[in-house]
Amino acid sequence: MANTENHKIIRVNMTEMSVNIKDFREDWKYLGGRALSARILLEECDPGCDPLGPKNILVLAPGVLSGSSAPTSGRLSVGCKSPLTGGIKEANVGGNPGQDLLRLGYRAIVVTGQPAAREKRWGLEIKPEGVRLVAADDYAGMWNYASCEKLFSHYPQTASAISIGPAGERMYKSASVACTDRERERRPARHAARGGVGAVMGSKCLKWILVDPGKAPTRKPANPSAFSAFHKKFSKDYLAARHKTFEWGTSAVIPVANMLNTFPYRNRTAGRNPHFEGLDGARIRESFEKRGGGMHNCMNGCIVKCSNMVHDKDGNYVTSALEFETLTLLGSCCDINDWEEVAILDRLCDELGMDTIEIGAAIAVLMDSGGMQWGDANAAKALLKDEIAKGTDLGVLVANGVSSVGRKRGHHRVPMVKGQAVPAWDPRSMKATGVTYATSAMGADHTAGLVINPAIGGEAAVLASQESQIVNAVCDSSGFCLFLQPSIDEIRQFYNAFFGDELSNEALADIGWQCLQEEWEFNRRAGFSSEDDDMVKCLREEGIGPDNAIKFDIPRDLLAKAKVRQPVSDTLFYGTAAG
Repeated sequence: MANTENHKIIRVNMTEMSVNIKDFREDWKYLGGRALSARILLEECDPGCDPLGPKNILVLAPGVLSGSSAPTSGRLSVGCKSPLTGGIKEANVGGNPGQDLLRLGYRAIVVTGQPAAREKRWGLEIKPEGVRLVAADDYAGMWNYASCEKLFSHYPQTASAISIGPAGERMYKSASVACTDRERERRPARHAARGGVGAVMGSKCLKWILVDPGKAPTRKPANPSAFSAFHKKFSKDYLAARHKTFEWGTSAVIPVANMLNTFPYRNRTAGRNPHFEGLDGARIRESFEKRGGGMHNCMNGCIVKCSNMVHDKDGNYVTSALEFETLTLLGSCCDINDWEEVAILDRLCDELGMDTIEIGAAIAVLMDSGGMQWGDANAAKALLKDEIAKGTDLGVLVANGVSSVGRKRGHHRVPMVKGQAVPAWDPRSMKATGVTYATSAMGADHTAGLVINPAIGGEAAVLASQESQIVNAVCDSSGFCLFLQPSIDEIRQFYNAFFGDELSNEALADIGWQCLQEEWEFNRRAGFSSEDDDMVKCLREEGIGPDNAIKFDIPRDLLAKAKVRQPVSDTLFYGTAAG
């Protein structure tokens, strides 16, 4: 019978340099990923703490169904108090570590404290035989790809890794946490990128986490026949219809996004890029035949396969995946309109361990304020390689994000919410998504509740945002990928077959709403108020589209309704997750 009675939490105290394995609470059975991270942070982390100090807590939690055979269900949530926003943060990531952790029975890793010797580096080794901290000084300063290659030379092919690059070690506020993918090379190309979670891992002097499940079996459902039947039905239905959206990855949406005024150009001074063809994912797809590369899945058991593997003209691997958000922020927002140049910038961000959205937005503000020429890809690459990588004053300025650059440059156009850069989907043309940016505890984050519908505004936009935020919170807690687009009803059916329970749609939606409430409560205790739940002034006042008439115009009294539970509709239970 599937249950949680043998599940554990790994508790790592970096002050005491100790590792303790604790039982997982039975009443947390349906808490995984984002919801589990929110609960632990609210109960155990001081919201007023220094995000880079010893009192902050780093949580790494696989989803509820990770480690099972449910399709595309191995996502990992990385949570902490964000050094970028000062509030709670959860960043979700693919790759194999989430699957591997729960195959070993670990529902979370909770890292507290800081070592007295701040110059030291440590690794956390997780194997079937046990968990231990190991010295990792010889990995200090290494870029992610070289670090993981060195690490894997000491472990079997079954192992996966979670790591930070130099940006995390230097505690830059844009720093990400990398996870290795399922390819034979096990590249650190999947990133929990947003909110500076890599800086918190760096503040713990934890360079990497190695997870080797060995021969640990896949988790078994309580009702194998029901689980298998629904697995087959869901997968068949998904591949026949929904999969078409992501068949060629997120980069394929660029022409449509441009048409809808949500492909921001030159630091969002326009919603359409006149040179969008140079960034269109179709160009990437066309390269596969001659260069190699292609579409692949980043984790075991994935049926979405949305990740494009990009090669250069000589057929050498460059990066994976080159996604819509990266092509928008590092490309269009900076007027860099060549996907091959953006691929190199993406690889540099992955190597250093940084959020491509935050870095792209920061460079765009630097360009917009006269600090770099528009479209200068070589200068952007040099900024990453020669400034950020070496920790110069300019490098630190940009690596600390869009707020850092805007404040130093005294610029008036700094697209951010709660200190975090606005993603590609523009809140002026996608008003319901703008409501999410304004009201989510995460700050501007499309994965918190993406609604791609330019036709709705006003109260309808607020309701659509709230429903999307609930659905996405449930999805991010389940282990399912947002690109699998599961509904609450479908997640419920997987849960019931897996656990042998009779969970209702209402109960599952309540778990999602409780997750949102706990995140908002953490922020309230950290000092946030309703004044912080708003859109940045430049996106309210500066328009895009015909006659520059498209602006974010949801009044603040309506925004407040997003945090008050609205009447439940069928769209909440049967609408799909989106990110």
